[in-house]
Amino acid sequence: MDNVEPEQTPFAAVTAQTSKIQRQYQALLDQSTPFVLYRWVGTGVFLGVFFLRILLAQGWYIVAYALGIYLLNLFLAFLQPKFDPSNDMLDNEMEDGSAGGLPTKQDEEFRPFIRRLPEFKFWHEATRAIAIAFTCSWFEVFNVPVFWPVLVMYWIILFVLTMRKQIQHMIKYRYVPFSFGKARYGKSSTS
Repeated sequence: MDNVEPEQTPFAAVTAQTSKIQRQYQALLDQSTPFVLYRWVGTGVFLGVFFLRILLAQGWYIVAYALGIYLLNLFLAFLQPKFDPSNDMLDNEMEDGSAGGLPTKQDEEFRPFIRRLPEFKFWHEATRAIAIAFTCSWFEVFNVPVFWPVLVMYWIILFVLTMRKQIQHMIKYRYVPFSFGKARYGKSSTS
């Protein structure tokens, strides 16, 4: 017997197509997950193309500045631990009046570094932001006249101050968000 489907409303057809495209997009993202270096190289090239567009067009500096601020915000979230030790310390002080901290002795519990923003989400959000900024750079409405050296200097000052604060936080609570330079424990030959 033939199963005849009832007439679809236009809204249902659009919803079905949208969900199909979302599934295909998610499948592409899932397939790209193991290729960390290639993803970041592609994003770097895309960022270079965007900055080349800005330099050659001699405009849209406010779009580039907004992108820089957003990427800085993503980078800071990437560097920070998911469970901030300074917040844990405040919580502990409120509960029992003593100051807490990261484990420093052999008998204390080990807590691995878990990022507030995982690498894949950092890459995805950064690439998406670059794509949006690149698209905005083709519309004249976003070409706000500004004196770009002031924006560059302000961004550099903001970067230096926020990174100094972040590094001081990392030193104070003794965590390193990167895996290079850490001791690796594995199988060793005992001959």
